Amino acid sequence: MPGLIGPVSDEREGLLNYLAQQRYVLCLAAYGLTDEQARATPVAGPLSVGGIIRHVAATERGWLDTVLGRSPRPGPEPGTAPEATLHEIIREYECVATRTEEIVSLIDDLGRPVPVPRDVPWFPDDVEAWSVRWVLLHLIEETARHAGHADLVREALDGATAFPLMAAAEGWPETPWLRPWRPPGPARPR
Repeated sequence: MPGLIGPVSDEREGLLNYLAQQRYVLCLAAYGLTDEQARATPVAGPLSVGGIIRHVAATERGWLDTVLGRSPRPGPEPGTAPEATLHEIIREYECVATRTEEIVSLIDDLGRPVPVPRDVPWFPDDVEAWSVRWVLLHLIEETARHAGHADLVREALDGATAFPLMAAAEGWPETPWLRPWRPPGPARPR
């Protein structure tokens, strides 16, 4: 996926494409990591790159359950399944993404009301419902926020940053201003 999404034909396509782009850049923070590195917490917060991806997947799954009027299904919380591999975490997130796209494709009106859950203390008391559109915008916001968080955790792990990781993942050629990320090799004798 390129660094920017292409032109969109309508609102639904735009919302889903921007959400997909943010999912992609979030997962890029894990590109080339070992399972051990994906579990590492090199910054002050408690979440690892793998934990952040798992958290965002659970959040998206919960919001779509809310859109469908279902009680959120319990899923693994970040940091509670240390045996999960990075591949399994990303696969879980891909399944959530597929489910989101399937559900949204079946909703005729993105303005359809989504009742505000009353058991969450940070949700407003004076709003009865959001729309499906609002939920998708919120998921884009939430995913983008955590993609930035994952970038910081990744950079603390090995110095890798978003565009060199994207260049490596997508096979971009090296340029005078951008060198694709490469895994660290063995130390060379001096």
